[in-house]
Amino acid sequence: MQDKAGAGRLAAVVVTFNRLEKLRHTIERLLSSPPSELAALVVVDNASTDGTAEWLAGLDDDRLHIEQLTQNLGGAGGFEHGLRVAHQQLDPDWVVVMDDDGRPALGALSAFYAQDLTGWDAVAAAVYYPNGDICDINRPSRNPFWHPPVFWKTMMSTLSFGLLGGARAAFHVGQADYDSDQLKAVDGASFVGLFLSRAAIEKAGYPDGRLFIYGDDVLYTLGLRAAGGRIAFCPPVRFEHDFLTLSVEDRRFRPLWKTYYHHRNLMFVYRRAAGLWFWPALLVILPKWLLKIRYHAGERRVFLGLMLRAIRDGLLRRTSLSHEEVQALSLTNK
Repeated sequence: MQDKAGAGRLAAVVVTFNRLEKLRHTIERLLSSPPSELAALVVVDNASTDGTAEWLAGLDDDRLHIEQLTQNLGGAGGFEHGLRVAHQQLDPDWVVVMDDDGRPALGALSAFYAQDLTGWDAVAAAVYYPNGDICDINRPSRNPFWHPPVFWKTMMSTLSFGLLGGARAAFHVGQADYDSDQLKAVDGASFVGLFLSRAAIEKAGYPDGRLFIYGDDVLYTLGLRAAGGRIAFCPPVRFEHDFLTLSVEDRRFRPLWKTYYHHRNLMFVYRRAAGLWFWPALLVILPKWLLKIRYHAGERRVFLGLMLRAIRDGLLRRTSLSHEEVQALSLTNK
């Protein structure tokens, strides 16, 4: 399919681990698109043990390419593997990536092809929860350290203690951007509904699979921007994300070991985003992180151990800790 978007042949990459029911919904939604909109679908199964492999083996569609991994590489490892397969073996013009609990809304791929993408290397969809609310973790952002007006707005919001909407709101796209039908330049985006052109992959390479989960998408998109790529937030292209990691009631990661990856990888993100401002920024960031211990009654020793190890490894740029070791840390002294 080729129209004014110049999009050409589109492939999708889906990464899954032990969420068969969510994966079923996502695969069914994707394969309901005609081949003119979706030419190929790469599914990376991170060694699931819930019957995913058997279900995938029973599917019959020439567009499917199943990558059955022998160990769980996490979302980051899965996306690295899947993008390598799509880019090197299938050679599409564009690749759209998503988790097993993220999927295009009805008509999303048609909306993608309807855009004029001249001059854009990547496109970030507008991601919503199934109930229609904006999925906050998937809001694209502008790097405040690259844009002085955004930087000062972020600083003022931080110093206002929430009276001006909070620092996050200062550099992420807002409601007005979601309500618009215009493309908006951004610097960071998530791997739920991110469309990457062939040129984008050639500029930025592949995600860093060593990160396991969290931050790989923002690091990747910041790297693409640093390499000269342009990323558009595209409100007419809508995705759904059936997501829950943080307990809304007590603000804890579940499972607790995710605390380590979240904060270690954020250290990498802040270093890339802030550059020389990284060290001063830590004076603001680290106290806020350590104060999260108040949400972890009954497991504060374990939480603090995970947090301190994450900070240390982030500062030293270490990614050598295995997933099994991270899980073991979440059980220590419990």
